[in-house]
Amino acid sequence: MSCEEIQVRAGVGKKAPDFTANAFVDGGFKRVKLSDYHGKWVVLCFYPGDFTFV
Repeated sequence: MSCEEIQVRAGVGKKAPDFTANAFVDGGFKRVKLSDYHGKWVVLCFYPGDFTFV
């Protein structure tokens, strides 16, 4: 598995760029793409430094 870093500028009213990520779904991890949820409401949560003393 390779990691790819993409720099994107987010903006209010702008379309979010498509990306693929690991997600915990139905009791297990799987790869999901943002485009798989086109036309649906999506809430993205990120936890940088989770479980660290930042």
